Amino acid sequence: MGDMILEIRHLSKSFGSHEVLRDIDFCVEKGDVTSIIGASGSGKSTLLRCVNLLETPTSGEVLFHGKNVADRSVNTAEYRSHVGMVFQSFNLFNNMTVLENCMVGQIKVLKKSKGIARENAMRYLSQVGMAPYINAKPRQISGGQKQRVAIARALAMEPEVLLFDEPTSALDPEMVGEVLSVMQDLAQGGMTMLVVTHEMAFARDVSNHVVYMNQGIICEEGTPAEVFGNPQKQETKDFLSRFRKN
Repeated sequence: MGDMILEIRHLSKSFGSHEVLRDIDFCVEKGDVTSIIGASGSGKSTLLRCVNLLETPTSGEVLFHGKNVADRSVNTAEYRSHVGMVFQSFNLFNNMTVLENCMVGQIKVLKKSKGIARENAMRYLSQVGMAPYINAKPRQISGGQKQRVAIARALAMEPEVLLFDEPTSALDPEMVGEVLSVMQDLAQGGMTMLVVTHEMAFARDVSNHVVYMNQGIICEEGTPAEVFGNPQKQETKDFLSRFRKN
C-alpha cells in the first residue's frame, strides 16, 4: 500500500438536482497511467476536476497518501503543487513568455529562487522540445506547442501525479501526435498519470489501467487488454465497437 498515491472513494458530484458523478471508486498507484474514457457528458472531466479540487465533491473522499483532501481544512494550493493539471485549453498566461510561464508557479508556490526556477523550466522545456521558443508569447506558437509548454509548466512543479483533461481535444489533427508523443515519453519514464482522453490508441497502448465511464458511473475498468480486448458490459462493447480495429 506504500505506493498508493490517490484513492477515490464513493465520490459523487451534483450540480443542483443534476447528478453528474455517482459513487465513483478507483485507485492510482505510483507509476500508473490510468486512462478515463467514455462518451462526452459521461462525467470524465468533472471527475478530474474533483480530484484536483477545482470542483468540490458533493460526497465521498479523495485520498492523497491516505489523507482526505476534500476536507475543508486541507491547503488546496499545497495539495495542487503535488497533483499537476494539464487542461484542454492550455491555460497559459498570455502576457508571459514560454519561459516565464514555466517559472511563475515555482517562484510563487514552491518559493524557488529565479535561478533555480529558470534551470528547472529549461530542463522541462527541453524535454518537451520547446527550448527554442522560450522567449515567445503563447500567441506566437501553435496549439500543439502551447500544450507542450503547458506540460512542461506542470512538470516544473515536480508533481507526484499529472492529470490531463482531454489534452488533445483542442488541437488540429496534425498536432495531436506531437502531444501524445510527449505523454508517451512521460509514461515510459515512470510518471504517474491520470488521463481523460478520446484517443483510444493511447488508452489501449500506453495505459496500464483503463476506466470506462458512462452516465456518471464507472461502467467497467481493468487493464487495456481486458477493457479493449474482452469488455464485459454491453455499453462498453457498444462504445468501443468503432475503435476495436488493430
